[in-house]
Amino acid sequence: MSAHSTMFLLADVAVVIAAARIGGRIAQAMKQPPVVGEIVAGIALGPSLLGLLPGDPSTWLFPTDVRPLLNAIAQVGLVLFMFIVGLELDMRLVRGRGRAAATISVCSVVLPFALGVGLGLLLYSSHGTVDGMPIDKLGMCLFLGIAMSITAFPVLARILTDRGMQRTAVGAFSLAAAAVDDIIAWSTLALIIAIIQGGSPTKVATTVGLTIVYTAIMFGVVRPLLAKLLTWRNRSSGFPADLLAVVLIGIFLSSAVTDWIGVHSIIGAFVFGVVMPKAGGEQLIREILERIEQAVVLLLLPMFFVITGLGVDLGGIHGTGWLQLLAVIAVACVGKFLGAYFGARTSNMPPRQSAAIAVLMNTRGLTELVILTAGRELGVLSDELFAMMVVMALVTTAMAGPLLSVIYPPKVIEKDIEALERRALTAGSATRVMMVIGDLSPDVDELAKRHAGLLATGAGADVIVAGVLPKESSADASSFAVPDFAAMAAAIEKLNTLATRLTDAASTSVLCRFTIDPVADLEAMADTSSPDLIVLDGSARETGLALTVAPVMLVDEARVRGLGGRLVCRAQDDRSGRTAVVIASEIAVRTRRDLLVETSSSRRRMLADLKPVAALGVRVDVAERGVGTESDDVLGVVDSDAAFGVFDGTEVSEEGLGDRISQKFGNDVPASAGRSVEG
Repeated sequence: MSAHSTMFLLADVAVVIAAARIGGRIAQAMKQPPVVGEIVAGIALGPSLLGLLPGDPSTWLFPTDVRPLLNAIAQVGLVLFMFIVGLELDMRLVRGRGRAAATISVCSVVLPFALGVGLGLLLYSSHGTVDGMPIDKLGMCLFLGIAMSITAFPVLARILTDRGMQRTAVGAFSLAAAAVDDIIAWSTLALIIAIIQGGSPTKVATTVGLTIVYTAIMFGVVRPLLAKLLTWRNRSSGFPADLLAVVLIGIFLSSAVTDWIGVHSIIGAFVFGVVMPKAGGEQLIREILERIEQAVVLLLLPMFFVITGLGVDLGGIHGTGWLQLLAVIAVACVGKFLGAYFGARTSNMPPRQSAAIAVLMNTRGLTELVILTAGRELGVLSDELFAMMVVMALVTTAMAGPLLSVIYPPKVIEKDIEALERRALTAGSATRVMMVIGDLSPDVDELAKRHAGLLATGAGADVIVAGVLPKESSADASSFAVPDFAAMAAAIEKLNTLATRLTDAASTSVLCRFTIDPVADLEAMADTSSPDLIVLDGSARETGLALTVAPVMLVDEARVRGLGGRLVCRAQDDRSGRTAVVIASEIAVRTRRDLLVETSSSRRRMLADLKPVAALGVRVDVAERGVGTESDDVLGVVDSDAAFGVFDGTEVSEEGLGDRISQKFGNDVPASAGRSVEG
């Protein structure tokens, strides 16, 4: 390498690092992920902006003899980035959410993949050649399909972390779905590369076979060996430099093997990150990231951004090209959003949560550029189409944050976080139950008899006896009327006397209001007292169904009988049904009664979810819907044949049943992953 090339290489490195840092800071100031600004900075150094200035400074600054050197540095950065992506992919995120995560992920891959293939067929006539040579039509279509399907796990995690959403249901399910998405997408990419590179069916089969053997060796042989790194680290007083050397050697050897197989070096780096020990290895992973991440973020990835930017000439998009660009962006957004939304709704998630997950799954970032670069190297993307896809990656990443703020605004996130904190503070403590009495005209003995089933739900709980009593409408009463303090005092006295009958409650307190709007006043009372459950007489069904501040139980006193017998929960597989199971579990634990859950979902999964309840001494059984006897107590969802009907209309996001049971009874829940590098 000549002295001239060395000088320009060193100068270029300095310019690129400065541009990337400035771009990242500007993006952060605009409340965007730094990677958006860094990619824009790389594009700006290329023909799209710098190249438009007089004298073409882009060509002068990045001479042709230096570009291969920058590309080599970029490839090293790409390999290390993909290792970090694999390293941060912790499949424990999926625990307890496997079915929903898989459903969301598969839907968010299949639909955009199909639309991407269809778009490839439409665009082939315009972008079917590279340097005068025809592009393989199948390869181009498949590559557009996988490019539309990808989700940038690191960017998604960063958006969640910045908003404090990583422990909410939206955050947990998004992270879990993105983790599954990564596995599907990179496995599919490896297969597509094998098809493109292989040529003949025999060569494709050989490449696929070697990839399967390689994967089996990595998980069956290399993974157990890497587990010994934990022992090595634990026996050392500090982080051994030799340990990092072993990891780096493994990364580059794994990348070299997959490159030799014919499925690209990035696959090898990703797989090596995946097989690194996760359970019990949190400290080791953190220390490895601390030593690799800064060099990757500050030095190596900016080289990749500028190499990408040098290949993006937005000035080359003209005429119908702009319409094609709009089509590319539309297909990317519609396919990913509708696919993820459908998957979330199929998993019984509410519309707002489903939409938020769909927005998050539409982020692509640097991960998209990695795939596009691979496609360009394979010769299946023209320069113009490559530029369009890069713009699409930028747009989908930049729009995620603002769109999420509209669909899932800060006030909703605050409610989710408050609910999480409240659950964490009350885990393992007594449940707080608000019992609502709407008519205090009978004497206390009659009230106790009339509401026997309602009062029985307070056994072992912190009970709030709430009187919500009708008063004259303000339209009928004088604006100068004196409040009826005597009536209020009498009502509170009666409620206090009724509360003394709750001898099996952990504690009791009394609230009372005269109201013309029971729903609004109950919501206000619940806001101040934070009950876990609001219990109303079945005659107040309309009021109960309108409450959103806490789950509601409606008691049909005519059907309550045999209160000392087994508790049977007939639960549908929806939000209210899952809440019914949680409430039934709480009552079973508090009253030491056997619990039978009749469910239309998987019996095996329900038993697994209820293990923490059984561990507390409750005899738990699960059966298909229809099991039970007429003498059994029944707790089920609204509109079912039940003495106790549960309705959950709360606006906070919902986690899986297993997570809710574990949190309620104080067991550890797998923590959501953080992030280190954006992409």
